[in-house]
Amino acid sequence: MTDLSAFIAGLPKAELHVHHVGSASPRIVAELAARHPDSPVPTDPEALADYFAFRDFAHFIEVYLSVVDLIRDAEDVRLLTYEVARDMARQNIRYAELTVTPYSSTRRGIPDGAFVEAIEDARKAAEAELGVVLRWCFDIPGEAGLESAEETTRIALGLQPEGLVSFGLGGPEIGVPRPQFKPYFDRAVAAGLHSVPHAGETTGPQTIWDALTELRAERIGHGTSCVRDPELLAHLAEHRIPLEVCPTSNIATRAVASLEEHPIAEMVAAGVLVTVNSDDPPMFGTDLNSEYAVAARLLGLDAAGVAALARNAVEVSFLDAAGKAALIREIDTYTAAHAGG
Repeated sequence: MTDLSAFIAGLPKAELHVHHVGSASPRIVAELAARHPDSPVPTDPEALADYFAFRDFAHFIEVYLSVVDLIRDAEDVRLLTYEVARDMARQNIRYAELTVTPYSSTRRGIPDGAFVEAIEDARKAAEAELGVVLRWCFDIPGEAGLESAEETTRIALGLQPEGLVSFGLGGPEIGVPRPQFKPYFDRAVAAGLHSVPHAGETTGPQTIWDALTELRAERIGHGTSCVRDPELLAHLAEHRIPLEVCPTSNIATRAVASLEEHPIAEMVAAGVLVTVNSDDPPMFGTDLNSEYAVAARLLGLDAAGVAALARNAVEVSFLDAAGKAALIREIDTYTAAHAGG
């Protein structure tokens, strides 16, 4: 392990763009697959590497939904959520905003109250036992249309789980225009939730503009195509609208051809505030520590630069002010000790 890799591994971190089901480790996916033998998902953790080799974004969605189908009762939900937090603790992730898609579970027969109770129980246990603070982004699966938007909004605003801080939109972007979801985002924002839709991952800059103007986005999930529009880049930089950048994910889903072509350096050069995230880490053979190492290489960062990226994520998170201050102090203390060592 290089010195920088060791620094990243020990660095206290926050993660803002990481999916609930997409964070299931091979061990947990295999365990769930064994419990549900009618699924096409392999029960051998070793075989999952081949299963998670994606031809394109559409194939990724197909595989992702097959894993979603393994979450069939509240016990599955609770197990998954707690184990995701355990994996985060191993990486020194202190705070994470986990993107959760309730509709995927409720339409498979899990009662909404039981679903929310399961994630909340896991959240409280993770904080008490693992030292990981979890918050939720309830996410509309765009491919499921307005029915899923209505259901997600109803659960978010009707049940209002304590850990819920934001409202999102995921799934395929092609053929799923952002503006149709405006009424649902308006309701969520009016209820005090933050708007954090995916946009510009597999589509052009107009999708990002739509997320900003129609969905009142405060942060943009991915935003990869923003570099194709100088006016948009300038707008993002001027208004300090952060991008949740997920480099390895973009390569795995073929949204970007190669890491060498990834636009993160262009984003930073334009003054855009970027955060680094893992998206669906086991599916993409990565984790947050690896994504920080990738970003450090692409941006030419030393330990101080990596620490600045970690502070970015904390500062633009939806953690309360006291929590932000405490985590930034922890990052600064760790960085100073590393520099002194």
